[in-house]
Amino acid sequence: MFTGIITDIGTVRKVTKAGDTRFEIATAYDLATVEIGASIACNGCCLTVVEKGGDWFAIQASAETLSRTTLGGWTAGTRINLERALKIGDELGGHIVSGHVDGLGEIVSIRPEGDSKRFRFRVPHELARFIAPKGSVAIDGTSLTVNEVEGREFGVNIIPHTQAVTTWGSLAEGQRVNIEIDMLARYVARLTEYKAT
Repeated sequence: MFTGIITDIGTVRKVTKAGDTRFEIATAYDLATVEIGASIACNGCCLTVVEKGGDWFAIQASAETLSRTTLGGWTAGTRINLERALKIGDELGGHIVSGHVDGLGEIVSIRPEGDSKRFRFRVPHELARFIAPKGSVAIDGTSLTVNEVEGREFGVNIIPHTQAVTTWGSLAEGQRVNIEIDMLARYVARLTEYKAT
């Protein structure tokens, strides 16, 4: 489990495609405190550390993961948001995030709004019903509050601090992003479906 509070920006340093795809990711984390088998959210995807060096760790991604997330487009030099797994007793600064990406969204527009930037996203029909004004959503692993929703599109504000400590400051219109809907919304929808049958 994660909180959607990004604690490092990693950089993909090597991609090896053989069976599953292996990514080596450079990080500022103290890797002496990261065990092999630990979970790290990489742009919102919960992935397992399979090897590590002094300033990098490696993860593997299956074809399923590559097809449902932005990982399939990662190359050497891609910058990604990182978050280590939540420990009991840690501050819960964002919202409960599982690291299981539900689908891809697209950045429709970015415009300045005061010192912040207003991002507008479009998501598939099957995800749109889970996104509500003032609700939570994890985008590329970042816990964000939804401002407004219109059909398949919704907007969020990204403050200067978030732009500086995540990859949000370098994203552009047309880019795809990983979307994880709020866990509570998922279960409420399932309960509603169950009652209806």
